[in-house]
Amino acid sequence: MLYLNYKNRMSKVILFFVFISGLAFTAEAQSLPSLRKQGVATQLIVEGKPYLMLAGELHNSACSNVEYMDGVWPRMKQLNMNTILAPVSWELVEPEEGKFDFTLVDAMIQGAEKSGIKLVILWFASWKNGGSIYMPSWVKKDYKRFPRAMNREGTSIEILSTFGEESMKADAKAFAAFMKYIHERDRNHTILMVQVENEMGILNTIRDFSPAANKAFNGPIPQDLSTYLSKNKNQLTPELQKVWIENGSRTTGTWEEVFGRSTLDVNNWRAMSFYTEELFMAYHYARYVGHIAQAGKKEHNIPLFVNAWLKGPDYPWTGRFPGGGPLPQVMDMWRCAAPAIDFLSPDIYVPHFREVVEQYDRLGNPMFIPETRGGDVGASRVLWAIGEHNIMGFSPFGIDRIRRTPASQPAAPVTDPLASTYELLDGMSELILQHQGKGTMRGLLVEKESPKQTFELGNYIVTADASMTQLLETAPAGGLIIQLGSDEYIVLGRNLNVRFAPRIPGDLPLIGVDKVYEGVFKNGIWTPGRLLNGDETHCSTFSGTGLKMPGLSIQRITLYRYK
Repeated sequence: MLYLNYKNRMSKVILFFVFISGLAFTAEAQSLPSLRKQGVATQLIVEGKPYLMLAGELHNSACSNVEYMDGVWPRMKQLNMNTILAPVSWELVEPEEGKFDFTLVDAMIQGAEKSGIKLVILWFASWKNGGSIYMPSWVKKDYKRFPRAMNREGTSIEILSTFGEESMKADAKAFAAFMKYIHERDRNHTILMVQVENEMGILNTIRDFSPAANKAFNGPIPQDLSTYLSKNKNQLTPELQKVWIENGSRTTGTWEEVFGRSTLDVNNWRAMSFYTEELFMAYHYARYVGHIAQAGKKEHNIPLFVNAWLKGPDYPWTGRFPGGGPLPQVMDMWRCAAPAIDFLSPDIYVPHFREVVEQYDRLGNPMFIPETRGGDVGASRVLWAIGEHNIMGFSPFGIDRIRRTPASQPAAPVTDPLASTYELLDGMSELILQHQGKGTMRGLLVEKESPKQTFELGNYIVTADASMTQLLETAPAGGLIIQLGSDEYIVLGRNLNVRFAPRIPGDLPLIGVDKVYEGVFKNGIWTPGRLLNGDETHCSTFSGTGLKMPGLSIQRITLYRYK
């Protein structure tokens, strides 16, 4: 009897500690960075709250040297960035197979924590900008175990083949070890997300022509793709749906039987040249990367994403740009074959910025711009993208080149236009995040090609154009507008005129300016400055009713109706 009582008490003690451990595990999982829907928007959640990444990406080799980064961290804070995108390369963390060294990763986490900056890690491993140049020497030199892709002539190119099972397993093993390390080391959740590989895709050939690739291309499409097509036949991207329907909406057959024999249009970058080959490569890149992502998430479950080198006027067909990368026209292949990847993101250097963002903002794909231009152009585009497409963050490339300050010297004054925009966005971010996905916020972007923008928001028609038209020759004007009440709006804008007209004139067809305050947000609280009036606003029937915003400012307007 005594033994039974003792055994029962011990069982209860064990159950109690199992329960406590379970609570601790649940609390840890809930506090990890994650994604959450709000209306039509997807938000990044950090420590239980929505977070807007005002970010910048370092040059590729910046984090390979601790001393170099000592002068970078304080400058990033001076540029009003709350998040830095920083690369971690496979060759540095696993210089010998099975022997991992995370010294540089630890230095990155320490530097970011000390500076009060969050991190998004870029995993440079099997592929970077299409090539395979960041893998360890033991992978580079063993081309039999880790095979390369081949061109049509059967010549190997410096790109790991997606059909290399050993390559995929080795990359996944290294990535899992990295994710396990940051799970154990990064207790403050400094690392928010990880990008898996970088701008992957086949170059200098329309597809991989290795023996394994040829067998797969001429064989039946994979079963999971067949199931995906059947299940999502009414929710496919327009590009895929068009060719699939034209070829009979088949769910079985070879790649060319299901999606058609490819054509080439050398004069049109919008054409789906070699589209079947691009779909084929996208599926197999996604399968490979999805395996790596799944291995990493088992160790540390934070958001994972991939980025794309886009097609453009100078490289309009697959092979000229990295074919099979996560571009919008092959989004379905990635959704099918890489479910562990949370979203696809564009690196935007092509002229058609607005169109690219719109192409990625579909099928529920969360929006993040991990690499693009900064300066005056970026300062206007970030406002539009936040207001119009609810992006989680914006990140110009190469921000460590902006007057890197030696650690022994004080940081120089900030003159970068994006830094000034980030400063105002930071104070206003709480309000922005409250309105994301709810239909009460829009973006403003006027450019040389589209010098005026008009839309409805609440009870008013909003029209925007540039405050100084000549500025559009070199940079766009941009902003975001939030509806606070039936007759009240707040605008953060650069070089804009913003005018209002009644959506439904009704019994009170005329409108006037009641009050316009310029101001800022301090710790999320609106702090009004000057009360603007007269020729500092638009307040006449001739010029329209609304705001003048030369330069960069936040203005809060209250309208009234009369007859």
